Amino acid sequence: MRPTPLPAGPGQESVWDYPRPPRVEKTPELVVVTLGGLPVATTTDAVRVLETSHPPVYYLPFDAFEPGVLEGAVGASVCEFKGVASYVSVRVGDRLLSRVGWTYPRPLPGYEILTDRVALYAGDLRCTVDGEVVQPQAGEFYGGWITSRVVGPLKGSPGTRGW
Repeated sequence: MRPTPLPAGPGQESVWDYPRPPRVEKTPELVVVTLGGLPVATTTDAVRVLETSHPPVYYLPFDAFEPGVLEGAVGASVCEFKGVASYVSVRVGDRLLSRVGWTYPRPLPGYEILTDRVALYAGDLRCTVDGEVVQPQAGEFYGGWITSRVVGPLKGSPGTRGW
């Protein structure tokens, strides 16, 4: 059952206006990711995947990452729209965050722009978009980044599985 969307204010987007299948769009926003105060990635060349009921998922180009911080991880998953995802871990100094991101090495047609890009779960990382610290999307599987720019309700919390 579809919930009642919250009204979007000036400069905001309702996640209920995002399409399904999801849309991918480039964004010039400054995206900065750190771990324990140390740099992980910085870019103004991210893309956002926008899907109904979800906050945006940001995909950063491989060359935005500090050398050596990305490591392959065990496992894969499948998105009906984007294809087969491979997982990555992030290592900064002696800290390793296992399976904290994913990439689509061979995305399905329409999502080719995701090739050579990585999305990250914001939970254990400090991720900012234009200086605003993002909040991670609720739920164990979802990777959306919540900023003041988006309004919901948002998929991921208990009771939202059927949306």
